[in-house]
Amino acid sequence: MKAVYPIVCAVSMFVTGQALAAPTLEQAVHSATRDARFVARDPIRHPVEELQFFGLRPDASVIEIWPGGGYWAQILGPYLHDKGRYTLALGPEDGAGSAFTKMQAAHPELKGTFRTTQFDGEHLDFAPPESADFVLTFRNLHNWMEAGNVAQMLAAIHRVLKPGGILGVEDHRGHTNTPQDPRAEDGYVRQAYAISLIEKAGFRLVGTSEINANPRDTANWPKGVWTLPPTFALGDKDRAKYAAIGEGDNFVLKFEKIDR
Repeated sequence: MKAVYPIVCAVSMFVTGQALAAPTLEQAVHSATRDARFVARDPIRHPVEELQFFGLRPDASVIEIWPGGGYWAQILGPYLHDKGRYTLALGPEDGAGSAFTKMQAAHPELKGTFRTTQFDGEHLDFAPPESADFVLTFRNLHNWMEAGNVAQMLAAIHRVLKPGGILGVEDHRGHTNTPQDPRAEDGYVRQAYAISLIEKAGFRLVGTSEINANPRDTANWPKGVWTLPPTFALGDKDRAKYAAIGEGDNFVLKFEKIDR
């Protein structure tokens, strides 16, 4: 299958007819146009600290894989708009009617701040080789493990990163007293397991961060990590209990591409 790369939509970013100046990272995070539900999670997700940990800069070429509801797109799109390049690699679940599509429709000010490319589980050519300074993915490693294509995804990421490029990964941390389920069906990945998996794909661990750690998460819930907020998979059952625990215990890992 012939690779299909992002279609550029080079439209300036406007709000009420006025072009926005390029924001700093802090300004992008504190923008009044971001969804209130996303802003409410900032004290938990620490967006400024996490992106600084990855070493992000405004002139970088950045690919985010599987944007979910668009939490990071509302920050990275404006931040990278003027000097950098921001590409969203959308998976099969990101089509019409998805949470990301609805977010995009609700935020016309984001038009032109990112490019998109679509891929599926078999065809992973989401960008030209050695075209990205950074590839970022947030809480998706367990999904690739469950789908059984984690090796292929990591190989594709390795291919699109420039030599020395950075892979930033965040995911739900499994406890060491439980053997790792290779399909991570509960949403948890042991940190050492994740590091080993990614290093085998041609990356070197640069650093780890505890900014999204939550020691209250024991990683053994009835509906996996989705028992906890923001999903509350059990509905109202024990909701106060799970709200007090908070979101999952998450590791944040930074890797550098190396030659294999």
